[in-house]
Amino acid sequence: MDFGENIGIEQVFAEKGSVKLKLPLTDKVKQPFGFLHGGVSVALAEQAASVGAIQLVAEDEIAFGLEINANHIKSIREGTIYALAEILHAGQTTQVWQVKIESENSDLIAICRVTMAVKKKRAK
Repeated sequence: MDFGENIGIEQVFAEKGSVKLKLPLTDKVKQPFGFLHGGVSVALAEQAASVGAIQLVAEDEIAFGLEINANHIKSIREGTIYALAEILHAGQTTQVWQVKIESENSDLIAICRVTMAVKKKRAK
């Protein structure tokens, strides 16, 4: 089981340049006061950008997180959140993704920018 599966992340759709993931708010992803943990929002954003990056790289390439910036806008306690990732830049060595974390009512919970590094796979 990978990290995303462990905390309950589910893929809604993934296509070239656009990804949507969802995450039910369980106790696993909340901080001690019962709110969504800010680190989980950031992890969800990176997961969405990573899923998107895979759609854009060649078979002999890999992509991984290089930098992430997040602004937490609104707190949330219950329901489901969604990560909506859109490509801003797809270069040969980097990709830049904008990821909005929203509630099921479309309230903006966080806005993130994720930079992905693109590298050639190493021989095993």
